Amino acid sequence: MPIIPLSKAYIDEEIKQKIMEVVDSGWYILGEQCRLFEKEFAEFIGTSEAVLTSSGTGAILLALQALGVKAGDEILVPSHTAFPTVEPVLLLGAKPIFVDIDETYTLDTSLLEEKITPRTVGVLPVHLYGHPAYLDPIQRIAEKHRLFILEDCCQAHGARYKGKRVGSWGKAGCFSFYPSKNLTVYGDGGIVTTSDPVLAEKVRLLRDHGRIGKYQHEVLGYNLRFNEIQAAVGRAQLQKLEEFNRRRRILADLYAKSLSSLPVELPREQTWAYAVYHLYVVRIPCTGSPDRRDRLAQFLRNKGIQTGIHYPTPCHLQPALKPFCAQPPTLPKTEKIVKEILSLPLFPELTEEEVLYIGRSIKEFFDHESQAASP
Repeated sequence: MPIIPLSKAYIDEEIKQKIMEVVDSGWYILGEQCRLFEKEFAEFIGTSEAVLTSSGTGAILLALQALGVKAGDEILVPSHTAFPTVEPVLLLGAKPIFVDIDETYTLDTSLLEEKITPRTVGVLPVHLYGHPAYLDPIQRIAEKHRLFILEDCCQAHGARYKGKRVGSWGKAGCFSFYPSKNLTVYGDGGIVTTSDPVLAEKVRLLRDHGRIGKYQHEVLGYNLRFNEIQAAVGRAQLQKLEEFNRRRRILADLYAKSLSSLPVELPREQTWAYAVYHLYVVRIPCTGSPDRRDRLAQFLRNKGIQTGIHYPTPCHLQPALKPFCAQPPTLPKTEKIVKEILSLPLFPELTEEEVLYIGRSIKEFFDHESQAASP
């Protein structure tokens, strides 16, 4: 069997044709395709506004700045996330206050209030691996302490919390269109969703040099614009997103069935969640064998199966944090699971046969392990 990649972007002839139509149009930055993509994405998420930008990281940066985050402010955020979640917080001179996780790998809401200080201004929940964070208590706590909620939806395009799409719950939501995402634009890209027109206008201003006319700059901004070619790709991918997410859920269910009898902890979808399985992440308990996860990853690699670890080093332990956090907090759940998690291949074009092959290969690893342990 050929190599099974961890992820794969969907490409077809229709999308290639749309790319060439933009190339032939001669308009490449913030044109009609961008305008339509923003409109269609906002309608899909359920917000009145959406503002495209150059990456998910850029979306978080612009949204935080538009929300008024400044030096000395504190933002509650999980440490178990991609580093770009917290990077914009630091770039604005604010401080990430790290919170441990629950069984869904998202913020443990029971720990939020104890982290709040007079400097706390917002909560940045991450809908990790395509599973929503537990938003009801986050909303209650945010309202009680007058904090904004900025949703990191970079891995959760189309995910729903109690029937309502993520990205429409907080003051704003931020999405990434990186090639491995549920919705991609064949490169970097991002978008901010909100139903606050004032906030949306601030983000638009900041993404394009802070200008209100071609040569009139109202505030200091950035060059974090989006382009027409990728907007055309995004529009085409958006039309297929629901179908692709259903496919991911089917494959996730097949994974669960094929791995159910093995010593592997499977993802837990909560009753209030509609997960879209950006990643299918299992846990390999390392009791008695600290390198068990890594040995399984190597075994699968030898079988032509790519895997990943999302993420091996928590944000609060990253070297880049040392100048900002001389004494990192202790987050026992986070620090434990990063030694055990393993991401298995998952993308819409993955076949049932390939999932079953991966399941058999994992079973083979544990069978060999059992035989080796027998006297």
